[in-house]
Amino acid sequence: MFLGKRIKELREEKGLLQRQLAAELEIDSPLYSKIERGERKAKREQVLKLANMLETDKDELLTLWLAGQVYELVKDEDVAKAAMDFVKTRIR
Repeated sequence: MFLGKRIKELREEKGLLQRQLAAELEIDSPLYSKIERGERKAKREQVLKLANMLETDKDELLTLWLAGQVYELVKDEDVAKAAMDFVKTRIR
């Protein structure tokens, strides 16, 4: 979700095709397309490869990747904010 939008922006800025990135990630183009659209989750290793291929900060992409996972987990919970606040106090 968050990651997909950003990698699409970066890919388009670089003038790259989805199939080029998919080949580098050793996945098929339809799967890569789903990652960009937020319909599939990328693996952490894929995020790191994408950061390298797109010549961008790996921490930015990892942050978006992780934020997307957390969001999907808590988005429909009434106590999501309280849970996030609790976790925030426990993270270094």
